[in-house]
Amino acid sequence: MDLRCRVRSSLRVMWYGFFLVCGGCSEAVKLVQDNPTGGVVTYSFKEDRGGPMGSSNRKKAFDLIEKKCGSRYGILREGETQGYTSVSGTIEGTEDQGIGRRWGIKFECMER
Repeated sequence: MDLRCRVRSSLRVMWYGFFLVCGGCSEAVKLVQDNPTGGVVTYSFKEDRGGPMGSSNRKKAFDLIEKKCGSRYGILREGETQGYTSVSGTIEGTEDQGIGRRWGIKFECMER
């Protein structure tokens, strides 16, 4: 087998892995409701890593709000939202089940 073929094959596998890893991270911050005057952003957090206020995803959530509204927006309500369940493990009977927690921010864009 030619060395160039091995390198191409290895690069292809690395790219697939990269996209799989990045695809799993895309759910950390989501705009779950979007309307012309505002919406709702949710983000994942862990209590043992600063809770909802100390989460690094909180800044990303506000970045998303500012992208939609600019610097003029108001927070109408925020609090914990419905989480999600994740199951990991490959051998039957050894799955680890975890409950993911999410925080929601309902916002309204102000007129410019």
